[in-house]
Amino acid sequence: MSTTDLDTLIGWAGQLTEEEKTVRHTVRQFVDKKCMPLIGEDFELGRFRTELIPDMAQIGLLGANLSGYGCAGISAVGYGLACMELERCDTGLRSFVSVQTSLAMFSISKFGDEAQKSHYLPKMAEGKLIGCFGLTEPGHGSNPGGMATRARRDGAGWRLNGSKLWITNAQIADLAIVWAREVKDDGQLGTIVGFIVDKDTPGFSAQEIHHKVSLRASYTGGLHLDEVYLPESARLPQGMGLQAPLQCLEAARFGVAFGVIGAARDCLERAIAYTLDRQQFEVPLASKQLVQAKLADMATRVVQASVLALHYGRLKDKGQLSTVQVSIFKRDCCRLALECARTARGLLGANGITVEYGVIRHMVNLESTFTYEGTDEIHTLAIGRALTGLAAF
Repeated sequence: MSTTDLDTLIGWAGQLTEEEKTVRHTVRQFVDKKCMPLIGEDFELGRFRTELIPDMAQIGLLGANLSGYGCAGISAVGYGLACMELERCDTGLRSFVSVQTSLAMFSISKFGDEAQKSHYLPKMAEGKLIGCFGLTEPGHGSNPGGMATRARRDGAGWRLNGSKLWITNAQIADLAIVWAREVKDDGQLGTIVGFIVDKDTPGFSAQEIHHKVSLRASYTGGLHLDEVYLPESARLPQGMGLQAPLQCLEAARFGVAFGVIGAARDCLERAIAYTLDRQQFEVPLASKQLVQAKLADMATRVVQASVLALHYGRLKDKGQLSTVQVSIFKRDCCRLALECARTARGLLGANGITVEYGVIRHMVNLESTFTYEGTDEIHTLAIGRALTGLAAF
């Protein structure tokens, strides 16, 4: 009996640079050695193992696609492949790297001044400072422009009040990138402003979100700002207007889309291995037409997504990837990954609901990726607006 692996079907050979192959191999080795053996236990215990952070920093994962200040400066495709290998294990691992890199570090790199970049980015690349990104609020998710967090000038600085929710890394973050609506001296609302808030700032606190069923191997919490005073040096000088945080989200969505392909691949590979081993009616389940049809459908979708990922990654490296293309990428990959996880769960039967076999963990995690970094519905409407010129939000 011969089998064809997914890389052959995708046609990776000859399409990736040597650097990209090395990145993928290095992250895969790290995941297989340090993460896979304990991820089931971590998920059940609701634990993200912070002791992995130095290892992630050592192999260049933190700030991987940023240049300078101790960051690796790898290609967009290389970063995407790293995200794919991390999420092959668990969404929580990729989420940690995505938030540190594409949200917190990207915000400082893109909108910060030289003093902020020099102070924060090298330590964040080394994993000595952990960041989070405070945009979503209890009452404002898909409409971040309606945020209730306020920033008012106070002498030479700023006074912030408000709350953020569903913030990855909140409980372990040394700093938070917080977005707030300016209140002018006359009481009128101004533009959105970005700030770097160190965790020890008086009036700033983080709270844990309990009873999660999804993303259990990831820290998710809330941020609260009560009369938090920040000097002018804490403001991101170029981080003005709603487009600033939206650019950060767009950067992160690329990693999300690439990452969930890894979860889909893991579900498919587990389903193939299981159905080859599982005997029913004295033959392997994999010998049945219905089973092979499901495996073929899953493989086709994974191959299609992988080809799109490489193409869009090359466009991103050239600075030619548009916002609507990112919406197409994120929306389609999250859909296919969730479909693959659900199909794999069915193929594994009753065993599919146990953490031991992995697919149910992927499935509940992917329910979160389906929603965060822009819901499926919001991306659908963004694509519709691009096609028709009409906004249906």
